[in-house]
Amino acid sequence: MNALHGLVLAGGRSTRMRADKAALTYRRRPQLERAFELLAPHVSRAWVSVREDQRDEALRSGFPQIVDGPDVEGPMAGIIAAQAAHPDAAWLVVACDLPLLDSTTLAELLAGRDQGRLATAFRSASDGLPEPLCAVYEPASREAIVRFVATGVSCPRKFLIRHDVALLAPASPRALDNANTPEELAAARLALAAQGPA
Repeated sequence: MNALHGLVLAGGRSTRMRADKAALTYRRRPQLERAFELLAPHVSRAWVSVREDQRDEALRSGFPQIVDGPDVEGPMAGIIAAQAAHPDAAWLVVACDLPLLDSTTLAELLAGRDQGRLATAFRSASDGLPEPLCAVYEPASREAIVRFVATGVSCPRKFLIRHDVALLAPASPRALDNANTPEELAAARLALAAQGPA
């Protein structure tokens, strides 16, 4: 069986948030730290995806890193770089802007994983489309992703829509809520406060 590695996507520019989403604090801790610690127990090894200009940044430099390549922008850059670094591994990929994500949801994803498909992802409760940034990408997806990006499209959601992937219904859809704006940040902090102490 192929190794299952983990990747926290933290190379974004956070333009809508107007602040580094990886450094935002939830329950008094940076979200990147929370996401890495959440992911690590589910995989054999874990890394943080960063842009070249983020390598020495104070928060990110404390984690094992995989640096995005120069030819692709966005989350797909991190996925491609990780697959290039360890092509025989499957990758459990999570975005760093999912403050409500929990271990139960990751375990649910892995329990429903179909290694015969290119990927396994949750289906969005809001629009029924795949959630590409909390998903498992199998080794076989590597060549398909490279071919897909070569067509000029680098959206991971569009990749999942157009390929043979397994889609699961999450037991807790709110766990996949991302925080991309100050309003969503405030809502996520309220939701976590309502859950009580971590």
